[in-house]
Amino acid sequence: MEKTGKSEGNGALSVMADQPVAVRPCPIAASMDVLGERWSLLAIREMGYGVHRFSKIAGFTGASRDILADRLRKLETAGIVERRQYSEHPPRYEYHLTEAGLELFPVMLSLFRWGDKWAGEPSALTLRHDCGHSLDAHYVCDHCGQPVTRASLEPELARGQ
Repeated sequence: MEKTGKSEGNGALSVMADQPVAVRPCPIAASMDVLGERWSLLAIREMGYGVHRFSKIAGFTGASRDILADRLRKLETAGIVERRQYSEHPPRYEYHLTEAGLELFPVMLSLFRWGDKWAGEPSALTLRHDCGHSLDAHYVCDHCGQPVTRASLEPELARGQ
């Protein structure tokens, strides 16, 4: 609720609420233009699990063949997925994550952890780190090693914004 005209409890991020109302140019919005469809993220999940054949991606995601083909084309155009031919007769392809696709790992991990906690029944899958323990990852600042939280962030508007 806004009682004073400023967002409450936002700390330094409240500066964003105090900006003139207009559609924001935003990396989140740009990312959602590419990734924001359910079948796209589930296809990326499967490739992250090592599933590369179209029929298996379709089977594990539940996507129809037409929808999955469309999403994979879009991901390929965006540079997130690459097709690799594994059969000439008939022509058949595997789908692999590019460097840009591999960099989605922290995003997918965050969605996994959030969904496991808040979006229904916990997963039957447990992620275990190579140290032997169940994964409990946290965001930390590369420079100081302190946890990254909403309260620890201070937005800085780009020039001209």
